[in-house]
Amino acid sequence: MKLNLLSCDSHRPDKRAIAKCIVEISSNINASLANELTEILLEGDPVDIEVEDKNSGSALRSLRKLDIDYEIIE
Repeated sequence: MKLNLLSCDSHRPDKRAIAKCIVEISSNINASLANELTEILLEGDPVDIEVEDKNSGSALRSLRKLDIDYEIIE
């Protein structure tokens, strides 16, 4: 499943928690790339990631917990 991470609405976003979440839920992103994607997301630009279908429910819960708005592409 592909997700488009749109924005983070948290007043004080935790960059490390967001990057860790991206690494855990994505199927092909390492820590370095996750840190870059987190910076891009927090600057206000959308980020595309791919999530394994077996992890989709917990992945969406994790994103909501971090106040990240997303849309499902596929």
